Amino acid sequence: MIAALQKKFILVSTLSVVAVFAGIFLLLAVFSQVQAARTMDTLTDAIASNDGVFPPFDPAQAGPGRGLPYDSGIDAETRFSTRFFTVWMDGADRITRVNIDAISSLTEDQVRQYASQAAASGRERGWIADYRYRVLRTDTGATLVFVNGSMNRAMTGRLLFTAFLVLLGSAVLIVTLTVLISKRVVRPVAESYEKQKQFITDANHELKTPLTLILSNLDIVEAELGQNEWLDDIRSEGERMGLLINQLVTLSRMDEARPPVEAAEFDLSAAAADTVSEFGPLAAGRGLGFSVEIQPGLRYTGDEALIRRLLAILLDNAVKYCDPGGQIAVRLFRRRHPVLTVENSYAGVDALALDRLFDRFYRADKARTFSGSFGVGLSIARSIARNHRGSISAYKRAGIIGFRADLR
Repeated sequence: MIAALQKKFILVSTLSVVAVFAGIFLLLAVFSQVQAARTMDTLTDAIASNDGVFPPFDPAQAGPGRGLPYDSGIDAETRFSTRFFTVWMDGADRITRVNIDAISSLTEDQVRQYASQAAASGRERGWIADYRYRVLRTDTGATLVFVNGSMNRAMTGRLLFTAFLVLLGSAVLIVTLTVLISKRVVRPVAESYEKQKQFITDANHELKTPLTLILSNLDIVEAELGQNEWLDDIRSEGERMGLLINQLVTLSRMDEARPPVEAAEFDLSAAAADTVSEFGPLAAGRGLGFSVEIQPGLRYTGDEALIRRLLAILLDNAVKYCDPGGQIAVRLFRRRHPVLTVENSYAGVDALALDRLFDRFYRADKARTFSGSFGVGLSIARSIARNHRGSISAYKRAGIIGFRADLR
């Protein structure tokens, strides 16, 4: 249990770190791409608004908040480091003129092809290869400006790669530290749990001895005085206490992290049918309907005694809490793995807190009148299912309470 708690702590911490760092990286990526696009759009707007040529630098307009297009880093040297070309089209999107004086890596045919793609896209801005374009339409035609953004993109890529390495290294460091300190974090819980287990073990030994003496002396008293209702009550309560002690010890052992299970292949269908047959007469004696549907020939690898006990707990629970004249239904079938369901009629099913049924000592009876149950049976059933890498859950529908055990 403590090892499982430690693993869960590490897993939750790791997922949290990964989620936070992934969100940071995603924000950086989006912000970088948007900023790069805005920078390129500033250049295309400046050139498009100046009839396809780079405008002369005006120091009076430079600086943040002083009017486009000079508020995004354009200075006196920008015109000499910007590679661009311009294409003019008429109203029918036919190319009338091309200016490639500021670029040497493309031929005129490639420039015309890029321009045709941009015009056909119907978008005012966009990317074609490493070029950010702007389409400025007028009454007489359109001016298409393409600015090379390969350097801008490369810088953005290097920035994101560096950020990725930093975040990855930070995540690995944090996870490593989490693993190293996880034992110290769960140590108080481990100590408390060990004390609880030790208390149950000690209580088992300390209580069983006087309880055995009480019951033994009770036999002597009964032999001398004969049976009476007071002695019967003492015996009943003593036996009840002994049963509770045994169940607490069982739960304590079940809670150990993956206790060894004596796994062996056995006929699950035959074991289920045999266990169910023991409860048939009990249900009939209480006037309850009892239907059984067991798929024959199901094989399962596990502890047969524990699986029988799991089914017995569910059946015992169904018989105790089934409405008078109600119906109990047992099904065993295979999907990807064996599935066991036990249902019974229960008029008060809507008032049940299904998420608490597997809690120790929980009973739906608020008055906690004794009915032969301590409220630990379902906890034992859940532990058995988990120790077989399975699960058990409760469900309800109109007038029916059911339990489903998936045996993996």
